[in-house]
Amino acid sequence: MRQPRHNVDPVTAGTVSAMRSVPEHVARPDYATNGVPILRTPAELRKDDATLERMRIAGSAARRVLRKVAAEIGPGVTTDHLDAVCHAACIAEGGYPSPLNYNGYPKSLCTSVNEIICHGIPDSRALRDGDIVNCDVTIFLNGVHGDHSETFAIGQIDQRSQELIQVTRECMYLGISAVRSGGVVSDIGKAIQNHAESAGFGVVREFIGHGVGEVFHHQPNIPHYYEPSARFEFAPGMTFTIEPMITIGSPKAQLWEDGWTAATADLSRTAQFEHTVLVQEDGVEILTVDDDEAQPFLADADRQNWPATISLTDTGFKA
Repeated sequence: MRQPRHNVDPVTAGTVSAMRSVPEHVARPDYATNGVPILRTPAELRKDDATLERMRIAGSAARRVLRKVAAEIGPGVTTDHLDAVCHAACIAEGGYPSPLNYNGYPKSLCTSVNEIICHGIPDSRALRDGDIVNCDVTIFLNGVHGDHSETFAIGQIDQRSQELIQVTRECMYLGISAVRSGGVVSDIGKAIQNHAESAGFGVVREFIGHGVGEVFHHQPNIPHYYEPSARFEFAPGMTFTIEPMITIGSPKAQLWEDGWTAATADLSRTAQFEHTVLVQEDGVEILTVDDDEAQPFLADADRQNWPATISLTDTGFKA
């Protein structure tokens, strides 16, 4: 029987293809032309019902786009091909791929392989049996962003990488379960860090979750580790991402010369999962779900039954 692989060679950059074009009829975010986002936090973080409905639509679209990308993942497939799939899928949804030209980012998708923590640039490198890859999709649709990612196994992977993926997914959902009206940001990081470290994994601190809506990144900042001073209080109508990055080894990051790709300092493997969520009066709602899925909503009254509401053992998409 063939043994699962764990590729030990560090990821090296391939050739990055030209930036893909977007049809003129597609509405664009403020940075699409010049690459410079208007950095602002909305005056009111609590979104109105009309904006929240747009957020649900964009979140569902992000989920569908990620499904299309996931269907293409496998040994021998280049991350540039995955970018092309993501780009076309966003346009088919009527949206703009949010990463494209955000502060000059050259692609429509982030693909982070093995030791790459986040913001890996799709290129000519082919995925290999034994790799793991995070695909991070964001779509700008109807004036708002939907942000969603998952980590996938390529072929057969080793046991520790399987555990890493599973624990990272659990960390995301446990972070979501910590969200409630009147709660504070540090509740999320505490839940995530406790679970990750109890399994022998590290939590990346350099990259965090963020508010999202009409602006791609805004307040509140969401650390995925316990930060006692993070006392920002949640209120109904707030939307933000929870996207823990968990490592087998060192949680410290080092940046590649491209200015985007962040790798673990010791080149150990890392995984990430992400949902966009909404604080409700009586619970928390996950916005990045497809129309054919039950709308995940964790009511305050159901928290004692967690994880029955959303299974932590569901492996999600298959590569």
